[in-house]
Amino acid sequence: MTPRMDVRGTEMPVVEPSGSAALEIALAHVLQLGTYASAGLIALGSLVLLAAGHSPVEGGPPLDLADLAADLLALRPEGFLWLGILGILATPALRVIRALMGFARRGEQRMVLVSIGVLVVIAIGVFVGVTAH
Repeated sequence: MTPRMDVRGTEMPVVEPSGSAALEIALAHVLQLGTYASAGLIALGSLVLLAAGHSPVEGGPPLDLADLAADLLALRPEGFLWLGILGILATPALRVIRALMGFARRGEQRMVLVSIGVLVVIAIGVFVGVTAH
């Protein structure tokens, strides 16, 4: 690691967060990155939609995961919009997975079980939402 210097060129100690502070920072980064990336994809999809002469409020095609990659490669707005929406939906689950990994690394079995329970509830919600047509 490169030492940090103050304005006079004196080496400053680098204080690394430890324990729960480091985990909280990591969890905040997951939420921040997921939110920014998803919002950026939705904004890009909206701009491409407007450039094509369509209104974002007129609705769009249903989600088809089989077409998502092709839509993105063809620069179709629905690909960016759906990927952004999926990112927004997946971000909380990714945060729980990151928390689970942090708790497991620290040996906090009770919190690992709580995290697994939260993931099970999320999975049940997704299953019910997908199958309840």
